[in-house]
Amino acid sequence: MGLCVLLSAMHQSDTSLLRELNIGCDAVLINQCDTQGETLTEEGARRLLFLSTTDRGLSKSRNLAVKKASEEAFDRDDICIFCDNDCVYEDDSPKRILEAFDRNPDADIIVFFISRPERRSPVMKSEGPMGRMASFKIFSPEIAFRKKSILENALAMDERFGAGGTYGMGEENIFLFDAIAKGLKIVYCPQKIATLSQTESTWFKGYSDRYFVDRGAGYQRMSPALSVFFILQFAVRKYGLYKNDNGFFRALKMMFKGRNEILRNR
Repeated sequence: MGLCVLLSAMHQSDTSLLRELNIGCDAVLINQCDTQGETLTEEGARRLLFLSTTDRGLSKSRNLAVKKASEEAFDRDDICIFCDNDCVYEDDSPKRILEAFDRNPDADIIVFFISRPERRSPVMKSEGPMGRMASFKIFSPEIAFRKKSILENALAMDERFGAGGTYGMGEENIFLFDAIAKGLKIVYCPQKIATLSQTESTWFKGYSDRYFVDRGAGYQRMSPALSVFFILQFAVRKYGLYKNDNGFFRALKMMFKGRNEILRNR
């Protein structure tokens, strides 16, 4: 059983970013830039695919990475994990990830812990099944999966969501909600595998109208049955965070606007 890291980045000239992030296994680097082309190389025991594309959108690049990791060159890798360009891995992360899948042979997806400014401790204290509510606290690079499970269930990132998409957030939560809806088993493993470097967010620009439209759209896409509840609880529970940027009723209005956009474009 092997591991392939699926890295999405922009305007890279080579694979040096893989070394900077301490990626010590096979990897697919999707480079969103102004040229097209791909190169497969071997570096020691690692196979590295560097694919440049003029397409834009984080979720689109993640889906492309899964497709490329499904090709013959990466047949030896049963497990994949998403990665961002600011996730610096622990030295033994590949070993930790593969051992977790060995411990959980019936798990289709295992979510790990990455330390970052807004989350310094794991979502769950012990290893075990993870449901919908916990998935709100997860971000993409914490998600590892059995490649076979994802392909057989036609599970993919919704390309309307995520940086560069119509709605700038929520793609990982939608991915996990979709996985649960398809009957896939998700396990949370509180082991730390990486640290997020202190970089400026590519999507969070404050609690603007756009932020709330995107959030409302994400809630509707995650769960049509629960979207109104999600919107109301967020408006109330997070009021202290956004009150200096936006009003309570304005936030509600914008979230329902996003919800309605998805309703009209199902």
